[in-house]
Amino acid sequence: MDERPARRAVHRRPRSNRWIEWFGVLFVAALIAFLVRTFAIETFYVPSGSMTPTLITGDRILVDKLPWVRDNIHRGDVIVFRRVPSDPMLQDADLVKRVIGLPGETIWSKGHTIYVDGKPLKEPFLPNLRGVYSEPGHQACAQQNWNIKRTVIPAAHYFVMGDCRQISYDSRYWGLVPASYIVGKVFLVIWRNGHPWFHWL
Repeated sequence: MDERPARRAVHRRPRSNRWIEWFGVLFVAALIAFLVRTFAIETFYVPSGSMTPTLITGDRILVDKLPWVRDNIHRGDVIVFRRVPSDPMLQDADLVKRVIGLPGETIWSKGHTIYVDGKPLKEPFLPNLRGVYSEPGHQACAQQNWNIKRTVIPAAHYFVMGDCRQISYDSRYWGLVPASYIVGKVFLVIWRNGHPWFHWL
């Protein structure tokens, strides 16, 4: 009696099936990347120094675009939004600024002090810009809050400003940002001065 183990037959999948599987894997990977970029996280380029020193020209930032993040904007958040129609500057389609005033509030300034609903606004999130702040390639920044006229912020609108108040072109000039224009909230800087640089906001 032959006690040698029986040989198991090996069935190879047709080459065409392997190509279909690889195509399926690549398609799913591309679909996931598209969905993440469209609905979750996207990389943006900082075009100007208006957010110096928090963000500087050329920074690459990650923006959280998930709906529940866009619907929960707080004072001090740094957001990316589509350019509002009242802004005559057309070179950049998207802008990045810090949220200062919220829906339903009344905001104005006197000297260097911002008032919200009659109370001086504390800005612990704002970098210390008293005196002069400068770095190569950027204009000097000073902590100036002048030129905020008395504004009642309607529902679903936000008052935004750059951290470099002296050179920022923001809600003081072109008005409020509708909530529908908000792309998302900045949460991480990933690139600065030509190399990777990670900083959480």
